[in-house]
Amino acid sequence: MSYPFGNPTVVPAQNFDPVDDAKALRKAMKGFGTDEDALIDVICRRSNEQRIMILRSYKTNFGKDLVEDIKSETSGNFEKLLVALLTPIVDYYVKELHDAMSGLGTDEDVLIEILCSMTNYEIHTIKNAYERLYGKNLESELMSETSGHFKRLLVALCTANRDESGSTDIDAARRDATELLRAGELRVGTDESTFNMILCQRNFAQIRLICNEYEKISGHSLERAINNEFSGDIMDGLVAILQCTSNKSEFFASRLHKSMAGLGTNDNQLIRLIVTRCEIDLNDIKTAFEQKYGKSLRSWIKGDTSGHYKHALYVLIGEQRSS
Repeated sequence: MSYPFGNPTVVPAQNFDPVDDAKALRKAMKGFGTDEDALIDVICRRSNEQRIMILRSYKTNFGKDLVEDIKSETSGNFEKLLVALLTPIVDYYVKELHDAMSGLGTDEDVLIEILCSMTNYEIHTIKNAYERLYGKNLESELMSETSGHFKRLLVALCTANRDESGSTDIDAARRDATELLRAGELRVGTDESTFNMILCQRNFAQIRLICNEYEKISGHSLERAINNEFSGDIMDGLVAILQCTSNKSEFFASRLHKSMAGLGTNDNQLIRLIVTRCEIDLNDIKTAFEQKYGKSLRSWIKGDTSGHYKHALYVLIGEQRSS
């Protein structure tokens, strides 16, 4: 998948040799005990593309499946993290979406995080991969697993029909801001379809302009209006679009904070965010995190994780292991 330029914490290793890395991983798991630090040193310091090459070399050289060996030699969140890193990134997103809609209930947070933050190309790529891996249409799955206005928001996002020209039009922004005001605060009840149409189709630069115009004519932010007019998942989805529009690094910083705040850590969310952003913009997200919460991402991870899992996360966020 292609991403806009960001500030990653994990970059492709120089002088990369997948055969040497495969041998190092095999050595780390052969015999009695496992050298977890050796696993981390290879898997967490390679790009996703390089890891997939290591997978092939491992099978070619040893006739064994690296992921299966990792699963047999590690456990818990450390195992989950390594397996996630060894999954092609598109397939990993697809698995996360599928898992979010499988079993009892739906994890709406996952659907919002992924679909509200992606480009048209990324969504199209994921839709194709979803059908390849699960034999099902992603849009149909979203329609069967969600309901109401939230369902319509996700289906609109899933069509991946957002204008991505980056061009702006102040007059059009004023018209859209007025339409949003009429669809929400100036009427009894809310016309959700107007919010969906505008926020799922306009490019991000234009949405920022619409937000500015909305504040001029109403005296407060569009986000505040959405919080007042909506509730539940549809509110969270619309606010996520606005946050991705204004500051995507801050959006992901808030998601990381949410994964570790409160009672217990949502390790699935923490792993997903670190794995999917470390090769894109995790350094930017770290900066936004510290500015927003007054403490470093590293200090939060230190307090909420332990052992080899914590060490691996430190490497992925570009920090050294604590003494």
